[in-house]
Amino acid sequence: MEREQQQIALDAAPTLAEAFHERVLRCPDALAYRDYRDGAWQDFTWQQTQDEVALWQNRMLEDGLEPGDRIAILCGNNRDWVVCDQAALGLGLVTVPVYTNDRAENIAWILTDAGVRWMMVQSGAQLQALADIRDLLGRLQRIVTLECVNTDLPNVMSVHDWLAQARCIEPCPDYRLERVDPDALATIVYTSGTTGRPKGVMLSHHNILWNIQAALKVIPVYPSDLLLSFLPLSHTLERTAGYYLPIVSGTPVAFCRGIPQLAQDLLAIRPTLMISVPRIFERVYGRIMDKVSGESPLKRRLFARAVELGWRRFEVQQKRVAWTPWLFLQPLLDWLVARKVREKLGGRLRFTVCGGAALNEDVARLFIGMGIPILQGYGLTETSPVIAANRLDDNLPASVGRPLPGIEVRVSGQGELLTRSPSVMLGYWNNPEATAAIRDEDGWLHTGDKVEIDNEQHIRITGRLKEIIVLSNGEKVPPGDMENAIVLDELVEQVMVIGEGRPYLSAMVVPNPEALERVAARLHLDPANQHFYDDERLCSVLMEHIEQRTHAFPGYARIRRIAVVPQPWTPDNGLVTPTLKLRRERILDQCHEAAERLYAGH
Repeated sequence: MEREQQQIALDAAPTLAEAFHERVLRCPDALAYRDYRDGAWQDFTWQQTQDEVALWQNRMLEDGLEPGDRIAILCGNNRDWVVCDQAALGLGLVTVPVYTNDRAENIAWILTDAGVRWMMVQSGAQLQALADIRDLLGRLQRIVTLECVNTDLPNVMSVHDWLAQARCIEPCPDYRLERVDPDALATIVYTSGTTGRPKGVMLSHHNILWNIQAALKVIPVYPSDLLLSFLPLSHTLERTAGYYLPIVSGTPVAFCRGIPQLAQDLLAIRPTLMISVPRIFERVYGRIMDKVSGESPLKRRLFARAVELGWRRFEVQQKRVAWTPWLFLQPLLDWLVARKVREKLGGRLRFTVCGGAALNEDVARLFIGMGIPILQGYGLTETSPVIAANRLDDNLPASVGRPLPGIEVRVSGQGELLTRSPSVMLGYWNNPEATAAIRDEDGWLHTGDKVEIDNEQHIRITGRLKEIIVLSNGEKVPPGDMENAIVLDELVEQVMVIGEGRPYLSAMVVPNPEALERVAARLHLDPANQHFYDDERLCSVLMEHIEQRTHAFPGYARIRRIAVVPQPWTPDNGLVTPTLKLRRERILDQCHEAAERLYAGH
């Protein structure tokens, strides 16, 4: 009943700005956002947020912005992101989000390609990135910074000074709501491609809101929930499911201060909902297993039994297995073991949504066994983004769930997933050739992902069409599956499997620095030694761990040799995308000599 009364229907608010305004009208004094400011958590209501949006709108108009103009947001997750975005949407502007950890050359490309006229920047460091590309900023006429910074860039103002210079004498100007066609362009989201230039995905108001309505039909989200937002709002999954969807459902959102503070913020906020990517769960999993490995044999057995019976209880609830008397022990083990894990995550999580990549089944089994339901989903920026998701009452962790209501899927002759729905993008900005390449004449979007679909429509991702390693003997290996298994090891921070056209597989490994220190101490190795990363004893330990992680793979898929990479792959050095996908060709280029040594003599 609570859900039905509070959820905003699509016909009541057909644009994103109208959805926000309708939310304010329905519950102006309800909690909307919780943000960390001036050393403390502060609460803001829907009405307070709209009042601030109106101030921003007034100044945007004074800056000469007109409907259809593009504005960019280069900012971490906070309420200012929302205020800026809603101010733009209410005026009929088009928002272009930019990843805070993207490279300067990519930012320049996005600003120029989209013809951005106005930009909000969070910090001095981000402003410095713009100063480094000042000659490539194109049409950019105004930069508003959340921090007061000194710079010689033109047309830069702090948000405090920018708002203070308003010509309007009204202390609280009226909120403006331009009448916009629901099918009009709302945002351009540049995909962080692993090869080539980013492509600007054009999403309409209807694309996004239709996707939200479809998701809410199968995933219960209520005004009484509290969502912790920590994935970048420039990521379409977080923006749609962690920002726009809560407006439609009336759910308050707390903004995490950042990944380093995530553990603290979970305890402070105690959220009931969270959206994540597999790497977050994998890191927590690694820490848990590392801690458990140092416990007494009794505690290790209790932990394993708690996970086993928690998982069994979950499978019984899903009606996949029969009840067993052993489940009489589950409440006791839950109190002794699982409860402590849940408390580390705030103690109130109803469920978490996980997307962006495949989640290892061992990781899913541990968290679900601990009483933390993980609902895996799947989608693309080009589909606004959700295509499929598991449900609480139909959760098959080996899959990414079934298609959302109203979304069509089918499998091509090459095993590729095709999809068609009202949430499929308008196209790529300034790139009709790329649009024609991904969407056919019948409206089917070609995802590039290879899948299997069972009789109940559960979708399992089996690999990427273009990310298959073909060994010299003709055997085909999807590297992603092996990488997902290896990166769960406490010694491994990042890994890339290689072997295209070679007689066997090898791996480039970035070790976990903390675990590496422990291994070095045990082996009496000096990390400062220039040959430390080539030491045979270090490589032997890493290889042993990798073999344990990949023992279930076929014999031809065995990793034969490894090269240890001293420096991590980051967006700053251009070796991963802002969403942490490997840029394989660039990594191979940088590590060419190391890769060649792995196959010397073969």
